[in-house]
Amino acid sequence: MSSIDYAPDPHEAKVAKDALERYSGSAPEDFCDYVLLTNFSNYVREFSAISGQPICEGGVMQCCHWPEKNISILDFKVGSPAAALVIDLLSFTNPKACLMLGMCGGLRRKYQIGEYLLPVAAIRGEGTSDFYFPPDVPALANFLIQKALSDVLDRKKSVYHIGIVHSTNIRFWEFSDSFRQKLIDERVQGIEMECATLFAAGYKRHVYVGALLMISDLPLNKSGIKTKEISAKIKPLTRDHVLNGIEVLTYLQSENIRQKD
Repeated sequence: MSSIDYAPDPHEAKVAKDALERYSGSAPEDFCDYVLLTNFSNYVREFSAISGQPICEGGVMQCCHWPEKNISILDFKVGSPAAALVIDLLSFTNPKACLMLGMCGGLRRKYQIGEYLLPVAAIRGEGTSDFYFPPDVPALANFLIQKALSDVLDRKKSVYHIGIVHSTNIRFWEFSDSFRQKLIDERVQGIEMECATLFAAGYKRHVYVGALLMISDLPLNKSGIKTKEISAKIKPLTRDHVLNGIEVLTYLQSENIRQKD
């Protein structure tokens, strides 16, 4: 599928803004310049508790806005189609930066659950990004956002890794021997479901997107596949993940980092 032309269209803008309000329960003008993206409603609740701001809930998504910090958070749910949708809609609010707070499977033996992975790029295995660019165009995270992430995490002496993730639309790939071998052959550092779409759609729509992923499981180890018990272990880390996201977006604002196409 070839990419499409995203020349400005007043009708498209109206449809997108109307959809954003229906889906999120929040008017487009309420969204701040800096946006945290997540797949988890408990991240929105944590952000609300930290900021003291109310949660808005629409037909599909939840969000919360902190005008004093100029930061919003939006839970767009799971999967590459939802990731494409949220970038398409947010692009009409002209955000200055978007940061994904997500989770990924760690694909190195030395990794530990709860450590961070900063993806510099994503392999486009999800298919949705083909709508935006031909297959040979890479899906890259915004460099300045990822640099700000490393600056903040270095200052806090947090453990993190840098690498490439494979974005897939297959949730239960862990039980496919051929797919597991594919990941080994690619030598990627993590696997998740949205980054390639977020990066590609963001590049197409002129939205600057980065990602701070938490390693939530070690799926190449049979005992490391995510279960309810493993998920329970990472729930207490939610607050730190959200606080790190807030700190990074605040840092971007304070440094007045200017983006370039």
